[in-house]
Amino acid sequence: MPSALLKEGSVYRSPLLDALDWLEHGFGTRNTHGWPDRSRLVSLAQTHSDVVRIADGALGCIGEGDAVATDRPGLLLGVKTADCLPILMADPRRRVVAAVHAGWRGTARGIVRRTVETLRRSFSCRPEDLVVAIGPGIGVCCYEVGPEVAERFRSLLPELNGSQGSVRLDLVEANRRELIAASVAAERIWTADLCTCCSPEEFHSHRREPLLRGRMWSVIGIREP
Repeated sequence: MPSALLKEGSVYRSPLLDALDWLEHGFGTRNTHGWPDRSRLVSLAQTHSDVVRIADGALGCIGEGDAVATDRPGLLLGVKTADCLPILMADPRRRVVAAVHAGWRGTARGIVRRTVETLRRSFSCRPEDLVVAIGPGIGVCCYEVGPEVAERFRSLLPELNGSQGSVRLDLVEANRRELIAASVAAERIWTADLCTCCSPEEFHSHRREPLLRGRMWSVIGIREP
C-alpha cells in the first residue's frame, strides 16, 4: 500500500484513506483557513475520555466524548487537536467512518480500542477491514512525561519497565499497538510521523505554547452519492 504523505494546500492526507474514492478526509494545520466545511461538521466536547458517540444526522457538537462514528453520507466528523493525536478510521466494506481524539488520558483509557468495539457492535464492522490513519501529534522526540503517567503505559509499552523518573512517551506507538491488539491489521495502520511540537511554522502545540490555545481540525466523512 502507498505510504508517502500527501498534502494539498495546508491540509495533509493519508494515502491509505485517499485511495478510497467514497471518502473525504484531512488533517489541518495552523495555516488552514476556511476548512473544513462547518455546515456539515459534527464535533464533540472533548474530555480525554473513552466515550464514543454515534452521529445520526445532527450537526454541530453532539455531546461529550472523544470519538465519533457514522455511516451517514454528507457528514464531516471532526476532532480538534494540538499535540494529542487525531486518528481517522474507515471501513471500506461497510462504508463506516470514525474520528478519534487521543491524548495520553484517552489512550490510557483505550479510546481507540473502544472505537473499534463500537464500530463492530453498532455497524457490524470487522476490525481486520479497518483502515486507520494516525495524524500529526506530539512525537516521542518531544513528549517527556512524569513517572505517574509512564506507569499507565507500562503494559502497553513494556520497554518503559525499569525506567526511573521522567520518560519519553511514544503516543503514536501506544495507539498503534492498541489498534493491533484490537485486531486491526498492522499494514492497514498509517502514521503521519509529524511532530506538532517540532514544527512551529505548521502546527499548534500546547507543550510548546502553553498559553496559546490554538487547535487544528482533522475530519473524515462519506461522500454524498
